[in-house]
Amino acid sequence: MSFEAVAAPSPHAHAVIEAKGVGKCYHIYERPQDRLKQMLWRGRRRFYREFWALREVSFTVQRGETIGVIGRNGSGKSTLLKILCGTLAPTTGTLAVQGRVAALLELGTGFNPEFTGRENVLLNAAILGLDDAEIEHYLPEILAFADIGEFIDQPVKTYSSGMAVRLAFAVAAHVRADILVIDEALAVGDAFFVQKCMRFLRSFQERGTLFFVSHDTGAVINLCDRVLWLDHGQLHEAGPAKEICEHYLTALLAARVTAAPSERAVTDRSALSAPSQCAVVGPVDQRLAVLNQTRFRNDLELFEFHFKLDGYVTGAVRIEDVYFEDEHGQRLHWMVGGELVTLMVDALVLERVDDPIIGFFVKDRLGQNLFGDNTYLTYAADHRSVATGQRLIAQFSFCMPVLPVGDYALDIAVASGTQQEHLHHCWCSDVLIFKSHASSTHQGLVGMPMLNIELDIVPDNAPKPARAST
Repeated sequence: MSFEAVAAPSPHAHAVIEAKGVGKCYHIYERPQDRLKQMLWRGRRRFYREFWALREVSFTVQRGETIGVIGRNGSGKSTLLKILCGTLAPTTGTLAVQGRVAALLELGTGFNPEFTGRENVLLNAAILGLDDAEIEHYLPEILAFADIGEFIDQPVKTYSSGMAVRLAFAVAAHVRADILVIDEALAVGDAFFVQKCMRFLRSFQERGTLFFVSHDTGAVINLCDRVLWLDHGQLHEAGPAKEICEHYLTALLAARVTAAPSERAVTDRSALSAPSQCAVVGPVDQRLAVLNQTRFRNDLELFEFHFKLDGYVTGAVRIEDVYFEDEHGQRLHWMVGGELVTLMVDALVLERVDDPIIGFFVKDRLGQNLFGDNTYLTYAADHRSVATGQRLIAQFSFCMPVLPVGDYALDIAVASGTQQEHLHHCWCSDVLIFKSHASSTHQGLVGMPMLNIELDIVPDNAPKPARAST
């Protein structure tokens, strides 16, 4: 959907976080009685061994930056965040923070399990620095963002992990923090809520400083300006997100001494069916017929149409329905990556619209736009007006890409004008959610059709084999 929006530049002004030689040491006692001995000897003897969770970590963060923190389990990521949030004191060094900090650390951190969700919202908002008037003002927004219904008045100990994250994120999102710290919080939650969180984070990036910790390097590259790579409690490397994540992944691959045996699907090619439906519109991935007979078939489960109006729109058009059809015009509840589908958009015109444009985006769970298109170029020379009460029916036929396993969402917009200058009448986020249950693609954002793949074994110094025609 080629409707362009330009975000305001990050207001980098001065350092809001400055760490100098930060270290955290824990005393590890082999036996419980050693703690008592240590107290009695008053430091004249040592009955413990030292474990440095962090050692000599130094960095500076400018206002408006988004910083990623990556590293293996036990590398010190969570310890660093706890020191940043003030819940841990460093053993060595100093860490200066300017501004209000809101954090989502371990699941349920800061919640009293015996209190209700509402009581925990009031308590956490007060801890994070809101006064009574601010809490009363933001409480309806917090409850609406969490969207856990009547459970808001039930004890938190009865909540699922997803409900606890909803509540924690809702509080953190509305305390008007200057610095937001997130530690793997988006790993839990349904697709609708994750998309809502990603929209909030992208909005927050325009005005605040974000610290984002995740094992998902794709999420880190997508969100962050710079990355801190921690290894065994030390700052191993720091720099641009893409560069550091690539170094980190290379190190992980190099550390694998023994690789797991590759999984192979043995299939009799002579028993395969005809090529996929996409062959009628162009070349087809040579492996698709084989893959679709195995557990690697890219099954995409579609959920029900969900209407929710977003953004600054005129309201002159209302999206009535969005769905996928197969080549026979049948509504789909499941799709298969690599096959021909048609996206149908049904919109009702409530006020006269000139030169209508309908477009769509397909996003991954991080809110990253994977692909999309709109009707503008097809009808650029055809100036049309649509009267009140008439309907707009848009059809987009394409080969559904092979999608990695995960959740995906579809955005739909209706505008008028051109791709460069247009007026939005309706913008609906996450109108369709679909889930990829299995996939032959495990790297990259989408799977590209391969027209031909060959691997030849030839003697040394033999001439190159001729390239096969496609």
